[in-house]
Amino acid sequence: MTLFQSSADRDEAWAELRKKVEGCTRCGLCSSRKNTVFGQGSRNTPLVFIGEGPGAEEDEQGVAFVGRAGRLLTQILASVGIRREQVFITNVVKCRPPDNRVPAPDEMMACSPFLEAQLALLRPRLVVCLGNTPTKWLLRTSEGITTLRGRWFPWRGALLLPMFHPSFLLRNESRKKGSPKELTWRDINAVREKLGELGASLPEEDENS
Repeated sequence: MTLFQSSADRDEAWAELRKKVEGCTRCGLCSSRKNTVFGQGSRNTPLVFIGEGPGAEEDEQGVAFVGRAGRLLTQILASVGIRREQVFITNVVKCRPPDNRVPAPDEMMACSPFLEAQLALLRPRLVVCLGNTPTKWLLRTSEGITTLRGRWFPWRGALLLPMFHPSFLLRNESRKKGSPKELTWRDINAVREKLGELGASLPEEDENS
């Protein structure tokens, strides 16, 4: 039995969830935000990317991954023939932490129901965690991204892959074998290959959230 009996029910639940995020006051981050950042992309995709939280440009525009790191993520996806519009991109927290600090545990806990609801509605086959924060949060682990990246983990009926956050790549320019950029190239190719193994097709038509 599926959670939602029709696409209309799912659309209604999605719209209600977005409304709740926009008006959220569950933690102190609401007091300093300009915009909530719900996430965007296709709602019919098998592939979801989860980052840490919005930065300055994301807070300004209300869109996830639009700064330098976001532009690099777009390039990483394009390198294996994936458009941003074919995946869904969101964050663990939907409001910008001051000075781009790591979200506090109570902030992530407060925002967790929104991410959980998004994933329940999207029902992805593959979940990619970008960086330490989403990886540790979703896997409930203390191990870091350097140890976990590139490994597939079963996660609630899906497969989860930790990858370096694009902002980390911007601070590490080397493309030598074993460098973060080279490892990320391997990881995004692994994502593309896993989609093929699962027979999971990306949506051809863009359907933005």
